[in-house]
Amino acid sequence: MAQTQINCPNCKQPIMADVQQLFDVAEDPSAKPKLLSGMANFVQCQVCGYQGALATPIVYHDPDKELLLTYVPPEIGLPHDEQERLLGSLINQAVNHLPAEKRKAYLFTPQANLSMQSLVERVLEADGITKEMINAQQEKLDLLQRLSTTSDEDSRLKMVKENENLVDADLFNILTRLLETAAATGDQESARQLEEIQSLLLENTEFGRQVQQQSEEVQAAVVSLQEAGQELTREKLVDLMIQAPNEIRLSALVSLARPGMDYQFYQILSQRIDEASGTEQERLSALREQLLELSEQIDAQIELRAKQARQLLDQILQAEDMDQAIQQSAPQIDEFFMQAVQESLDVARKNGDLEASAKLNQIEELIRQASAQPPEIEFLEGLLEAKDEATRQELLETNREKITPEFFQMLSGLMTQVVDSGQDPELVEKVKTINRQVLRFSMQSNLQGD
Repeated sequence: MAQTQINCPNCKQPIMADVQQLFDVAEDPSAKPKLLSGMANFVQCQVCGYQGALATPIVYHDPDKELLLTYVPPEIGLPHDEQERLLGSLINQAVNHLPAEKRKAYLFTPQANLSMQSLVERVLEADGITKEMINAQQEKLDLLQRLSTTSDEDSRLKMVKENENLVDADLFNILTRLLETAAATGDQESARQLEEIQSLLLENTEFGRQVQQQSEEVQAAVVSLQEAGQELTREKLVDLMIQAPNEIRLSALVSLARPGMDYQFYQILSQRIDEASGTEQERLSALREQLLELSEQIDAQIELRAKQARQLLDQILQAEDMDQAIQQSAPQIDEFFMQAVQESLDVARKNGDLEASAKLNQIEELIRQASAQPPEIEFLEGLLEAKDEATRQELLETNREKITPEFFQMLSGLMTQVVDSGQDPELVEKVKTINRQVLRFSMQSNLQGD
């Protein structure tokens, strides 16, 4: 998103900010999480230090839920005629993005909201989230927003301690979604702040420490399996299970090595039980029961995820616009979904169903295109890999159309990231050199164009 010059809400000095007024889920699947995160239209003033949400008119559109919501902050004092003109323009943008067959009656009756909170509640209610669930989630969102707008470490820590009852799996899920959204939109500053908050919560809350321990145990399980490498036999896998220091490590090993826990594996474990005696025999017998239970749980989870993937595939195959359906389902597309596509494609080919094969091939191609790196990122990587200024100059000459405001924002974000992270000084200098060369090339091109 290109930056817009606005006046700081506090000192009224001109500043640059990302301002978004139309949140159209049909065009941008990340529009909903951006709106719900509370991080949209967040401004920072380099002059007076002000940080906060920018008061601006909002239009939210979700055609699948037939939602068209508007909100105009009363504090901006926008005259009624001007409100209608601005909201009408934003609504027209949303309508123009829709094919004719999807333009339904709800588009003629946008629902006005008296507060941003009521707009957010309507969005969540359409997803089947109750008022109680909304209030609970809103408390967690408020805490994350207050933490993100507080730069003082001691103040942040005090805030966490006072609200530790809100730190649970739901809060970490919200934080993960916000991080994913920030990364997807190239918002380096928000991503950095959210990572700092995540570290603070992991290190200074009871639930965070539990999450951290689980992560460490999973990593330890991965390392133990990697160290065995090609020499990992069922006997060694049994040894790893027996030697697991706690239930978290054991669960992680079962999750990672489930395919190797077959009939032969349990034969070896049963033989160990028969050879043992006393309390050790009892411990190993209990371990066998625990492993069987864990395996059943994992198998049930795998079957459920495979079933959900097949259902999602059916929905996409039946959609009028498969490309749009894939974009909206992007968070659910994983290895289970791709396996469901491949299995369905094998069946279609075996049955000679050319229509089904064509649709499934189209889905594979759409996913491949959606997961491909944007051309600007490939261009930036090319500049970083270039050995000298002459090579970079040649790249700039052949990629003029990619030097856009969004590209400059990406390059600026990269420069800020490498400088702040204290990375290799040689890399920092290289990024700075590239930034200067791109700016010089852009200015020369503009002058030649004039």
